[in-house]
Amino acid sequence: MCAAAPYNYNCRNHYRRLSSPAPREGLERKVVAALDLSASKGPIVVERAVVLERVGDLRAQLDAARAQGRTVGFVPTMGAFHDGHRSLMRAARARHDVVVVSLFVNPLQFGPAEDLDRYPKDLAGDVAGAAAEGVDIVFAPPVEEMYPGTDFSPDGAPPLTTVSVAGLTGGLCGSARPGHFDGVATVVAKLFGIVGPSTAYFGKKDAQQLAVVRRLVADLCLPVEIVGCPLVREADGMAMSSRNRNLSPAEREAATVIHRGLQTGADVVMAGERDAGKLRRVVANVLTTEPLVRLEYAEVVAADTLSPLEVLDGEVLVAVAARVGDVRLIDNMTVRVDGRGAVVDLGVNVAPTGEGGLCAAR
Repeated sequence: MCAAAPYNYNCRNHYRRLSSPAPREGLERKVVAALDLSASKGPIVVERAVVLERVGDLRAQLDAARAQGRTVGFVPTMGAFHDGHRSLMRAARARHDVVVVSLFVNPLQFGPAEDLDRYPKDLAGDVAGAAAEGVDIVFAPPVEEMYPGTDFSPDGAPPLTTVSVAGLTGGLCGSARPGHFDGVATVVAKLFGIVGPSTAYFGKKDAQQLAVVRRLVADLCLPVEIVGCPLVREADGMAMSSRNRNLSPAEREAATVIHRGLQTGADVVMAGERDAGKLRRVVANVLTTEPLVRLEYAEVVAADTLSPLEVLDGEVLVAVAARVGDVRLIDNMTVRVDGRGAVVDLGVNVAPTGEGGLCAAR
């Protein structure tokens, strides 16, 4: 299925927004303190999600589920849910017997001058939102559970063991956020080790993160399938982000120029432009028209290797980062170019349906 124009070119279908899953007769069950693994296997709707804070408790629950032949869908998040997060939960709920959402603001991926203290937090609201989407378990560990013995104060000792993915993390956001993707790779590796064999769902808005996670899983032979789901946009085209809520009204309005820049780039690609440098300049020039927006980068790279391109060919990522006030925002579109022409994907302007048909493993 494809999103309504103008977000996906050459598409025939349109999305409808899904409400929270409705109870299905004979399949509804309640979760209060633990998963009821004696319930009949099949699609599940829960009224309340189990909230777990300890690694051992989560492992015990999921090991018991897998012992009964149940599949596990996993959605790693930092909380402050929006429809993009909820679309990942819906995709997991449609495909798996047990759905786990992690809710952990990872200090290791924030630099000293970044917005760790300002990152939005709403545990009660997020737990309620996860339960409304049929999530079975919310894993919300404290920092000391994920990083035992680590002191994240300015003079503290960093973790002794970290994970780094070379080749994919030096450019794009890695240039402005040194160490960020080491923090991402480390916490994702830890979460995958805790959750165990599963299918993990990530949004395509964080395209560089998704590429890093795919490489991490492949190189470390982890028993996790990675599924990428569409970038989800507001009605005015703004990419959904937890950080959007930190924008003032004037900044929120100014930030829509990011999508307009990508849309203009999509138009020139569909008109036949194949020069990557010209495409990059077209996108950047639009963003520089807005005084409140400070462009950090506009780049055209290969979608899998993130290597800079001179000519559009194959799977291409057009990625943008900008600061609006004190808030750093990212956005992107993908372009597939072959002998038949080009297909541009700017994401969807509503959350995908509960069937998860837009999400794809690779």
